[in-house]
Amino acid sequence: MSSKARIELPPKLIPVFSGPARYRGAHGGRGSGKTRSFALMTAVRAYMFAEAGVSGKILCGREYMNSLEDSSMEEVKQAILSVPWLDAYFDIGEKYIRTKNRRVSYAFAGLRHSLNSIKSKARILIAWVDEAEDVSETAWIKLRPTVREAGSEIWVTWNPEKDGSPTDKRFRKSPPVNSRIAELNYTDNPWFPPELDEERLNDRNLLDDQTYAWIWDGAYRENSEAQILSGKYRVAEFTPAADWDGPYFGIDWGFSQDPTAGVKCWIHDQRLYIEHEAGKVGLENDDIADFMIARLPGIESHAVRADSARPETISHVKSNGRDTRKCLPRIVGVEKWKGSVEDGIAHLRSYREIVIHPRCTKTLHEARTYSYKVDRLTGDVLTDIVDKNNHYIDASRYALAPLIKRRGAAIVQPLRM
Repeated sequence: MSSKARIELPPKLIPVFSGPARYRGAHGGRGSGKTRSFALMTAVRAYMFAEAGVSGKILCGREYMNSLEDSSMEEVKQAILSVPWLDAYFDIGEKYIRTKNRRVSYAFAGLRHSLNSIKSKARILIAWVDEAEDVSETAWIKLRPTVREAGSEIWVTWNPEKDGSPTDKRFRKSPPVNSRIAELNYTDNPWFPPELDEERLNDRNLLDDQTYAWIWDGAYRENSEAQILSGKYRVAEFTPAADWDGPYFGIDWGFSQDPTAGVKCWIHDQRLYIEHEAGKVGLENDDIADFMIARLPGIESHAVRADSARPETISHVKSNGRDTRKCLPRIVGVEKWKGSVEDGIAHLRSYREIVIHPRCTKTLHEARTYSYKVDRLTGDVLTDIVDKNNHYIDASRYALAPLIKRRGAAIVQPLRM
């Protein structure tokens, strides 16, 4: 008679551990539960190997490990102890973890100084590298061939810090064939503790956004000169007042790969406030107006400015088959000119600051990542703009189109609407 054991994981990790893969991994910020989840799954897999009569080692590595106190041993122990049937299956000592039938045991090693000893470890079934952001390219090159048993796997968990680190390039920028990698942040952790949430809220109030995003949202730590809105935005809750200018609504079209994105924003005291956002990939023309009306309060009764590159979409959304309940009757395409994108960016940067409401998570992501190109050889920041991470930013430019002037033209103050 067979029985089933239950293991609880953050939902975003279920695809990571489903089906065959050579590489499994997760990257993200603090409080996501990725380290505990991967520690737990090493024990589950060790149980499965041992029950199947397979002998070998679960290798837990970090770039630096001077003693077991620097290793993942305690995480693995706590994960095993948290599940009664795993606790009953393992023999846990002060300096060892192994199945009671001794078929599978754990080994802990620092990759920087212990690679030669790792090569000699027999039958590595799984190599899990935690805190992998600082793992060198040399370590990855040497580790991978040592994990060579049939069906063996390499797991990696890390908090991104530098855009282009060896770990980031291998597992995030260009994930290897037969890999399952996910981003996991505190918002993806169903068991995110209230104590950590208090810390997160304190950091939101005390830290600059880039540092906060690195700690909690899995963003890169570096505040690069290439970031277009660097130093110009912050995150805060707000309620528009009666004397604010606006609201201003903008939409950027997308479909198969990019989202159709919309924003609602205001202007007050030389500050731009982005209050609401709405976006979806694969949004059909018939559904655009209804989708935006449900998420951008008041859009159906105000002027809406959109990308003029899709006049047929504008026409459809304006009438929507003459269904006046699901249309945006005041939508128009914006004027464009050579350099209009650059002039729009200059306008955005002309505000004292851009205040983004915390619920506008996609807009916030773009504010952090919208960038100029960087010369591959010299690292110099160029004047060309990277055409990505810009859908909600473009929607904001379109919303403010009447206020954006060609270079050299006078700046016009916003009109009350």
